[in-house]
Amino acid sequence: MISIEVLPRLGPTVADYPPGSAFGPREARSYQFVWLLRGSATWVWDDVLLPLVPGKLLLIRPGMRDSFRWDPHTMTRHAYVHFTLDGHGRPDWPLVRDLTGRHDPMGALCRYLLWLGSECPPGWRAQAGETLRLLVLTFLAGPSPAELTPAALPEPVVEMMHAAREHWADGVARPIPMRQLAAAAQVSASTLCRTFRRRFGIGPIAAIELLRLTRAEPLLWQSNLSMQAIAVQCGFADAYHFSRRFRAIYRMAPTTFRVTEPENAPPSPVKSGGLAALQSLLPSTHGHLADAGAPSTSRHQ
Repeated sequence: MISIEVLPRLGPTVADYPPGSAFGPREARSYQFVWLLRGSATWVWDDVLLPLVPGKLLLIRPGMRDSFRWDPHTMTRHAYVHFTLDGHGRPDWPLVRDLTGRHDPMGALCRYLLWLGSECPPGWRAQAGETLRLLVLTFLAGPSPAELTPAALPEPVVEMMHAAREHWADGVARPIPMRQLAAAAQVSASTLCRTFRRRFGIGPIAAIELLRLTRAEPLLWQSNLSMQAIAVQCGFADAYHFSRRFRAIYRMAPTTFRVTEPENAPPSPVKSGGLAALQSLLPSTHGHLADAGAPSTSRHQ
């Protein structure tokens, strides 16, 4: 269970910046949610330049060296809150979410946080911590099903995934070189990397590897394939390489994952980073299970 504590004197509150002002670069020491109420801004982190407007919620993680460039023409008002979070954030956590989804509670949670910070009712800090916990969980859960459509993805990403689908049509999820991904997307490799980072928080090669590893889940739970055979199906050279990468992402060996009940298993890495939209563009592994030694009955079915 995620435990969150609001940092004293660091929100939830609002700040105003005059036109053309900037903040940073600085190294973030805590988690921080930022959302604009008026004006616009550009958030800069490494090679990521992320435009911010009202209706977008940004999550900054400790250790990020970032800066803000506020609207050059009008005053910018933004809301923010700093907090601690037990454990460590994953590098594939999203950077930004839309607050305007019809069935999305994040906008209401942000408004309630600001009310708590301005009115300070009895016990407000504990309420703010619980509200933040719900906000973080909702933020990490990903967009609503209506937003998980190919139309919601940048066109270069969709074209790249169409090429991956053809590449994996025989059921083997092989690695795909960056130059081939960029050629399919009809953009440069650097442009494709920036597009991916803005949308998913990670690069295309890392995203492809997560998708390949995720394809091992049904093969582990619903087939009699050996680790070597599963490694080959997921595009790894051998069982050792597959096991090493699987453990790095799932924090569990694939042999242990195989005997773990789904409700107790680590979450799929494509869920927290919003990569499910990419997964929907790929062929399912289920159609290949019949040829992969799948048992006729399974305790996981």
